[in-house]
Amino acid sequence: MESFDEIPATEVKHRRRGIYILPSLFTTANLFAGFYAIVQAMNGAFEYAPLAIFIAMIMDALDGRIARLTHTESDFGAQYDSLVDMVSFGLAPSLIMYEWALSGMGKLGWLAAFIFTASAGLRLARFNTQITVVDKRHFRGLPSPAAAALVAGLVWVMYSYGVPGKEISIAAMIVTVAAGVLMVSNIRYRSFKDVDLRGRVSFMTILALPLTFVLLFQDPPQVLFLTFLAYALSGPVALLFRRSNQEEKKHSEKHSPHP
Repeated sequence: MESFDEIPATEVKHRRRGIYILPSLFTTANLFAGFYAIVQAMNGAFEYAPLAIFIAMIMDALDGRIARLTHTESDFGAQYDSLVDMVSFGLAPSLIMYEWALSGMGKLGWLAAFIFTASAGLRLARFNTQITVVDKRHFRGLPSPAAAALVAGLVWVMYSYGVPGKEISIAAMIVTVAAGVLMVSNIRYRSFKDVDLRGRVSFMTILALPLTFVLLFQDPPQVLFLTFLAYALSGPVALLFRRSNQEEKKHSEKHSPHP
């Protein structure tokens, strides 16, 4: 359950045992989308395989929220969701990328795909073990759905523009490995859990919502890829800014006149 949606520690303590149908249906839909993405990638249907990853992300975001709204959280649901995430956001994106661009690179190709898959597994395991001590405002490392969206989004946008994967195999390998490394890094990423959806917003914010949908439907592959690329880069960029500010602060303190 590693969507942009974390479980408060107070809820973890009160999970029920048993299986609840409604949230499990959405989790199963997530699994189906991931499996469908793998099958379509094996068939060379790269216009459908990345789309299935984004559908899996929607299902992953919904199952946890529905479980909380209907008070049907359970240990089974949490474990099932984590295993499904490994398929949809760890295995499926790497296989899509491998089939599209990396298969012609020999060992380097499948090693790059494996690095992504292994990183997703480690990322999910770390998330599950630290679920009661996380900062709700930030994720530690790039979330696996965002990493999957970055990899699948690259395939989708390049394929939509008619760019063969074999022609940009090196760039594809770099993106795949970089996404995997970011997942297991300690770089902080904004979780947006502190955004109050029930609070009042300005008129400009309301105006921005339809504009966002217009942009999305104009060119879904490009908009989605650029969105998750920006999110993936936001962590390292914010880290560099923090370190730069710390260095400036130390420098100013070192050269400030002492009383």
